[in-house]
Amino acid sequence: MRVTFNDYKTVDIDSLPINEEWDGRNVQENLMHRIHAYPAKFPAFITTKAIEYAESQNVAIGTVADIFCGCGTVAYETVKANRHFWGCDINPVATLIARAKSHHYDSEHLTNYYEQIVEEFYIQSFNEDDAIANNERVKYWFFQQQIEDLSKLKRAIETTVDNETYRDFFLCAFSNILKSCSRWLTKSIKPQLDPNKKPHDVMEAFATQVKMMRKANLVNEINEGLAVIETTNCLSKIVEKPFVDLLVTSPPYVTSYEYADLHQLSTLWLGYTNDYRSFRDGTIGSLHGENHLPDHLKHLNDTGKDIVLKLYAIDKSKCRSVSQYYIDMQNTVKKAYELICPGGATLFVIGNTEYKGVKIDNARHLIETLLDEGFENVEVERRKISNKILTPYRDSVGKFTTDKNSRKIYSEEFIIFAKKPLCLNN
Repeated sequence: MRVTFNDYKTVDIDSLPINEEWDGRNVQENLMHRIHAYPAKFPAFITTKAIEYAESQNVAIGTVADIFCGCGTVAYETVKANRHFWGCDINPVATLIARAKSHHYDSEHLTNYYEQIVEEFYIQSFNEDDAIANNERVKYWFFQQQIEDLSKLKRAIETTVDNETYRDFFLCAFSNILKSCSRWLTKSIKPQLDPNKKPHDVMEAFATQVKMMRKANLVNEINEGLAVIETTNCLSKIVEKPFVDLLVTSPPYVTSYEYADLHQLSTLWLGYTNDYRSFRDGTIGSLHGENHLPDHLKHLNDTGKDIVLKLYAIDKSKCRSVSQYYIDMQNTVKKAYELICPGGATLFVIGNTEYKGVKIDNARHLIETLLDEGFENVEVERRKISNKILTPYRDSVGKFTTDKNSRKIYSEEFIIFAKKPLCLNN
């Protein structure tokens, strides 16, 4: 369905029929997409469909971008399609996974490096002065034996793998075993200690992880294409001239996971920070950004302002965080417009949510923002999230529940496609 500037306020996008072509229920993803656990991963098939659809709309695609690239799903699918990719994410754990995922590795090199890592591990002694091993948060999550073994393993990877691309591969493997080797409650979407858990042996877990990743590499479909991935907030990207033909992305929800909390084991062990909480700052959708509500109200579009004012009477703290999110999203669309070449296009995947009876209409806010920024031919499709549990509520700790007084989650999301005009007015 096409939404124009004159009718987006009256069109009920929630009543749009589900387009099963954007479901992807029976589409099998390449094994490379499973080399590292990641919450709310982007559906891989959407990138392929986005490229196909944009080309049907006469968009010539050489470079695809993702400004919230996460663990690199769009990156991998783009390079697999023999296009160039540029992406960024503020989370260094995400960009590590994305880099590791976006290459094809020589099997013999992987074997040689793995054998060297194992050999180096067993001849090392534990360094009791290792700053990471002595971090109080690390000691909270890990038993001493795992701390010593992880410290030795990380040092073995860093000292034996002299190729940066292959080092990313093994550090990605290291990162993905951390939760199983810790006391983190298995499958919990929030940091929670399991006092009864028996952590895995570090080298056994590493061997299993590397074996799986090497198997994934054997069926890796990357042939050509180049992936450039930066660890930065997209709003900080300086754009001298447009270089993107198609931007495919899924921004965090306004009430999203705190990724800094979820990835704290990796950020600590990989040395990205000695305090994982520092990564909350500047994250779009985070509750930890600056919140200047009076200033925000001057700049919010009509949809954003309406939602924020409804929240103000219910929860002033949530009102401020939502206003920050919508301001960030408006600036994100402005940045997208700078990145995209004239005649290029963008495809956003975004969902709505609800807070204490107030509908948080992210999709409508985004549509209005795209139109205000100068994008045209905005089209909206509604898709079913096929892998989402049918229970439509979560309780205060994030567990699914049937309690209607809990936070409602939506089982649908929207595909929003828009083009940047070929001829720009001066």
